[in-house]
Amino acid sequence: MPEVVVYALEGRSVDQKRGLMKDITAAVVKNFGVPTDAVTITLVETSKINKAQGGVLFAEKQAPATAKAS
Repeated sequence: MPEVVVYALEGRSVDQKRGLMKDITAAVVKNFGVPTDAVTITLVETSKINKAQGGVLFAEKQAPATAKAS
């Protein structure tokens, strides 16, 4: 029984999580040749205050500027 664990920052919608899990399941079924109900996926979400990159908390990082189309 294949098991996949995904670590991500919190903040995704239920629809986004559902889509990710369906896509991962399909990839495991295709590449491992197992039935869909044999695949287990766990999404481990971390709050932005509890994760850092380069010593800076994600909660303290500024969002990247988005380009505006003219």
